[in-house]
Amino acid sequence: MGRLMAFDVGTKRLGIAVTDPLKMFATALETIHPKDLESYLKKYLQTQEVETFIVGEPKQMNGTPSESIQHVKGFVTLLKKHFPDIPVVMMDERFTSKMASAAIAQSGLKRSDRQNKALVDSVAATIILQSYLEKLSLGF
Repeated sequence: MGRLMAFDVGTKRLGIAVTDPLKMFATALETIHPKDLESYLKKYLQTQEVETFIVGEPKQMNGTPSESIQHVKGFVTLLKKHFPDIPVVMMDERFTSKMASAAIAQSGLKRSDRQNKALVDSVAATIILQSYLEKLSLGF
């Protein structure tokens, strides 16, 4: 029984979140530079089984793809090339960064910690993953 792993894709940072083995809870894992993805995942997958990758899909307010979709498509292609046995699912990521910033602000962290963009990215990945878990529980 593998975990689910979600990504909040950016050009400078990649937020990563995972579920527990029972797929009940989403937890922020790390934020890495996109160029480090392959080596990071190879090392992670030596000790943990991942069942599915969930990638945040950037959309505009009207539901059409945003300008950054090309970057995300390249990321998905890379995942499929290097990890072909792990399915990739796209998940709407509208508002996840704003939700992450709001959650961090309410957490009581110091202002400098709240402005940490790496933290925002990993929390955004957690929100993407939690949304996916909720969708699964509803049978979609």
